[in-house]
Amino acid sequence: MTAVVESTPVETTPAETPAASTQTPFPRRWWGLLAILAATLLNLLDASIVNVAAPSIRAELGGSAATIQWLAAGYTLALAVGLLAGGRLGDMFGRKRVLQVGLVCFLAASLACGAATSIELLLASRIAQGAFAAVMVPQCFGLIRDMFGRELGKAYALFGPLIGLASIAGPIVAGLLIEADAFGTGWRSIFLMNLPLGLAALVLGAKVLPAGAPSVKGIRLDLGGAAVAAAGMVLLLFPLVEGRELGWPTWTLVMMGASVPVFALFVIGQVRRSRAGKTALIELSVFTKRSYTSGTAFVVVFFGAVTGFSLAIGLFLQLGLGYSPIKASLAMAAWAVGAFIGSGSSAGLAPKLGRRILHLGLLGMAAGLVVLYFQFGAETAPGPWALAPALLVYGIGMGMIFVPLFGIIVGDLEDHEIGSASGLLESFQQGAAALGVATLGTIFFGRFAIGAGEAEAMSAAQVTTGVALLLTVAAFAVVFGLPKQAREEH
Repeated sequence: MTAVVESTPVETTPAETPAASTQTPFPRRWWGLLAILAATLLNLLDASIVNVAAPSIRAELGGSAATIQWLAAGYTLALAVGLLAGGRLGDMFGRKRVLQVGLVCFLAASLACGAATSIELLLASRIAQGAFAAVMVPQCFGLIRDMFGRELGKAYALFGPLIGLASIAGPIVAGLLIEADAFGTGWRSIFLMNLPLGLAALVLGAKVLPAGAPSVKGIRLDLGGAAVAAAGMVLLLFPLVEGRELGWPTWTLVMMGASVPVFALFVIGQVRRSRAGKTALIELSVFTKRSYTSGTAFVVVFFGAVTGFSLAIGLFLQLGLGYSPIKASLAMAAWAVGAFIGSGSSAGLAPKLGRRILHLGLLGMAAGLVVLYFQFGAETAPGPWALAPALLVYGIGMGMIFVPLFGIIVGDLEDHEIGSASGLLESFQQGAAALGVATLGTIFFGRFAIGAGEAEAMSAAQVTTGVALLLTVAAFAVVFGLPKQAREEH
């Protein structure tokens, strides 16, 4: 799931703030929103689309259980690191131009994924997809802000529910495409479908999106800082994904431990750049506020749990119960329906409930997980429709959190901190997704070996569900540290 965030701005004067919505003609801005939605869907779908397709990919190209985890984690890892600099590119060269370049490169990477002849080529192409998605995403939400100005809520009223649905629709779309097997493309169609959608976004966006000049001159990207952040993430995630299959040799523990000083080095570097008057990747002042620190913790726990659990359920259904991709995707359809319902309802409830809507959503998620936990503990495996009620409730609770979350987290921040804080949260979100895939995927495969029986799959699914439930309870506790109300647009 990709949250609604703004691109990362540098300090501006009032004259440099985004244009009011009146400067973009009414019909034109809605066509522009459609183009942005198409570009955003590319990232939303590709972030989760391999959850159902991974077993089919592995059957053709080979690889281990860790390979399945890397297909998802590689994309989100590249996206998380790239987002640290992605927003700056729009400020430097103009959002429309950067969005179009990012789109072209993303489509090229998608074509490479669809044409991959080895698992190594596919993994490399997935990482490239994530990196170019990091170029696109900040521009999309920055352009929405530019076009709608004070009427931003109208755009997000439409955007929010669609994001909630698309965030977990990837597995369902994947199942349908693999089953259709158009022109014999099989799993490759999940990447090739990006081409018509992306081309439509390119053509429409070229006509209707506001060009806009670079908002700030003289910015220089901190590529060294981004490289250090990437090194820290790799040091943490690589042993988590690979360690179980290798028997947790000493070097895997050393790598994870080494990630701590590397992340510390990144923070030190950002502090030094700020003090020297240079452009830093992150605005460290936001971490002096308890509300934002709590929000960061919530993002890591919540999105790690959701993304990792989504992968585990898809693996359980296909590798454990032997479902086909289409049967697995239909079994998970109630989750997507619930996310759509929850996202749609939260728009009206959030202003009244404030942060309490997060607690309400988490209670729904926990209720769904409790039911699933006992279902996976039964003597016989549940049928495909038996999981639907619990997944529906879980999806509704999850969807209620998606739309208001980031507005609540930044509720106590100053105006000049919003852009950097939002972009950083987006990066944390994607990093948490990669961490969730690595951690919950490792827990699942720790109990289930590919080719094992149904009983082992049930045990693995139950343990993974229990961990997801514990993380949901932890997220519930963290919510008390967040601002009571979402930030209002000025």
